[in-house]
Amino acid sequence: MEKLLVVDDELHIRTTIEAVLRSAELQVLTAADPAEAERLMLEESPQIVLLDIRIGGASGLDLFAVLRRCNPRVLVIFITGHGSAETAIETMKLGAFDYLLKPLDLDRLQDSIEQARRTCRQMYAPATLGAPASNDVGSDRLIGSGTAMQSVCRMIGRVAPQDVNVLIVGESGTGKDLVARAIYQHSRRSQLPFVRMNCSAVSEMLLESELFGHEKGAFAGAEHRRIGRLEQCHQGTLYLEDVADLPRGTQAKLLRVLQDGEFQRLGGVESLRVDVRILASSNRNLESQLADGSFRQDLYYRLRDVTIQVPPLRERVEDIPELAHYLMFRFNQQLGTAVSSISPEALEKLQSHRWPGNIRELEGVLRDALVISTGASLLPEHFPLELRADGDEAVATGAGSAAVAEDWPALGLFAEQALEDGAGDGYRRIIQRFDRLVILHAMNLAGGLQSRAADLLGLSRPTLRLKLRGIMAQQSSGESEDVVSEAGAADQH
Repeated sequence: MEKLLVVDDELHIRTTIEAVLRSAELQVLTAADPAEAERLMLEESPQIVLLDIRIGGASGLDLFAVLRRCNPRVLVIFITGHGSAETAIETMKLGAFDYLLKPLDLDRLQDSIEQARRTCRQMYAPATLGAPASNDVGSDRLIGSGTAMQSVCRMIGRVAPQDVNVLIVGESGTGKDLVARAIYQHSRRSQLPFVRMNCSAVSEMLLESELFGHEKGAFAGAEHRRIGRLEQCHQGTLYLEDVADLPRGTQAKLLRVLQDGEFQRLGGVESLRVDVRILASSNRNLESQLADGSFRQDLYYRLRDVTIQVPPLRERVEDIPELAHYLMFRFNQQLGTAVSSISPEALEKLQSHRWPGNIRELEGVLRDALVISTGASLLPEHFPLELRADGDEAVATGAGSAAVAEDWPALGLFAEQALEDGAGDGYRRIIQRFDRLVILHAMNLAGGLQSRAADLLGLSRPTLRLKLRGIMAQQSSGESEDVVSEAGAADQH
């Protein structure tokens, strides 16, 4: 549970904030003077402080420096009854997380505190490199002793201490956010804020308001000035998740931040300066977006001082046993289960699966398996049907590889012969041959994963399975291709 310290010489302010936050799963501490605030800071180590700009005859700005010496990571939200631009700029230059005006808008207060709590969780959540000790499995980690993952860890070690922007690329679910947290935690800015922002989660206007902040009246519903993520993580690290989704207009404004360290709040005219390190991630091909003009080339090169490629799980097969056991013990703690091992047969199934959803998919499979398991060991029958059938899919993959060798010109020759032999069934035979070739080629592209091949083809999975059975039966018995298309009508009904 996070701790919040309220420092204000007005009793009704302290009691009001305590009452508002009573049900927020937050421990609220209060101090009426700087000496009490410093004592509580040293003894209780609160992560968030609400600090009045004036405390009796003392300066809140001076106390801010004292609190920061006690804990450089503390997030401070200033409260002020004097809403001048100079005061606001001074507090943000010092590294304040936010500032609120008196009389307090309680909704605005709760929103600011909730943002600070999210930032705290991101700052303090470990992203340790390497395998955990057996009694330390409570948090996300970068796990893997294989060549691919060790290469990523070496890159993190090289770039973390350097104040360069890093672009982290990889498929969905590979752990790009863990890489970002590891870079932050091993950097020179590790005692300063780490703020994460998903660039695909909101509309362009809301995205810019979230990133740059806005002035009162900037748009309908903007009733107060709002501090954006950039100001909140001044001197810290900003992690932009799914950066490929940034609209072109927002890209231009972010480029200005990277080039000049300046930006304007939405609806504002004053240029503000900020010092941030930017980490960005993408699961899409940014080079193709450069080609079609949807992503700015100048921004791309500014973001990628260094690029880290996070490998998909299918390229880290040797890491799967280590990952699976780590996740099993972690979920045991969360779910209250007591599974102590994974059978060799179950591990074999895990290692033969293609994992299109990567580590996120592995987490889901293992969590579900633990829920339904009744013994001390995970077995193949605890896994989804698709995972248990991976051995059968491998047979179809081999057939698909053979089909690729049967190139498209050969299909053209077959069609020509089928039409010229005068049998009167040329159309049916050509479509059957084409059907077989397309299905096997899709299976090959999908790495033998039936669910993925079905998505590529736009077929239901039962229909694809029926067609594959026909293909395998035909190959083993030399029967006519008629059997391949028996399932063709399945999607018609």
